[in-house]
Amino acid sequence: MYLSSTPRTGPWSRSPGGTVQLVAASAVAWAFAGTLLYILAPGLETLPRLLVFSECVGLTMVACVLLLQRQRRLERLPAGTRWLLTGVIAIPIGYLLGHQIAFLLLGEPMRMVGFHHVSVGPLLFTVLVGGLGLRHFATREQLAKEAAARAEAQRLALEAQLRLLRTQLEPHMLFNTLANLRGLVREDADRAETMIDRLIVYLRGTLAASQTEAVPLGREFTQLRAYLEIMALRMGPRLTWRLDLPAALEATPVPPMLLQPLVENAIKHGLEPKVGPGHIEVIARATDTGIEIRVDDNGLGLPVRDQVESKDDGSARAESSGYGLRHVRERLQAMFGAAARLDLEPLQPGGVRSVVFLPT
Repeated sequence: MYLSSTPRTGPWSRSPGGTVQLVAASAVAWAFAGTLLYILAPGLETLPRLLVFSECVGLTMVACVLLLQRQRRLERLPAGTRWLLTGVIAIPIGYLLGHQIAFLLLGEPMRMVGFHHVSVGPLLFTVLVGGLGLRHFATREQLAKEAAARAEAQRLALEAQLRLLRTQLEPHMLFNTLANLRGLVREDADRAETMIDRLIVYLRGTLAASQTEAVPLGREFTQLRAYLEIMALRMGPRLTWRLDLPAALEATPVPPMLLQPLVENAIKHGLEPKVGPGHIEVIARATDTGIEIRVDDNGLGLPVRDQVESKDDGSARAESSGYGLRHVRERLQAMFGAAARLDLEPLQPGGVRSVVFLPT
């Protein structure tokens, strides 16, 4: 009878749950269309009988559209041509076959629609509402494609941003490491040779990381281990360190070299200028809302130039404008969005805690 609908392409139309939603939504629309026809054409049929025909015709049209939308030959056609052809096939079949199904459900003998007289009003109403339904879902399909294209463009933009940030960050780390090696060569040739071996391991891992947009957190901790071994050779017994990563978190994807700027800042600004031994810990833990990675040191603490703000719980938080920390924040935002963050907290009696939060 009187209304046709067609699903949009995409997960909503392909999944069983999406098909159920489509049928349920269309059933409501058919009931409304049948009621509207009953009001516009009084005396045509009783309302219950009209609703039976409306639902049968509509369901038949939807079944036709679902089948047609899964035909590979139709998928190759331009969207306008495909939807026009779908309407030309689905509306007549739905009108004719749907009436036969309605006769069967009502216990009446099947007969050709319009055999005794042609019901011009219901026929035109079916074509009109069916065409509007096809237009509606064709528009939704187009909007879905445009949204997918925008999402893909945003994804590519984020990847480009990550590549740009990484190309700025990696030379910075490499130059600092080479400067440390240069100083050690003059002090202890044997230790410098060992550091070169460790540096080769470190650079090999860095090269592998540079070829991807994200690395497992386990690999990031492996890079930290190589870097801390190099720094421990330079600083000797003044530096001790500990890494703690639960096995369940090793596969978590993160931007390459995300944590090293935090460790490097802790050593450069906190531990190296400090008189006496220093210790640094990198600990990852799962929380109710995501993953928290802490970088703790017992160095000199936050520099005076850092701005300290009050947290809700009354503790202090520092927002640093340093090169490495700024890029860590930017890379977190680029990969995880606004929910990701980097906070700095002073430790007592001395030191700094850098907290990276990754939402899940």
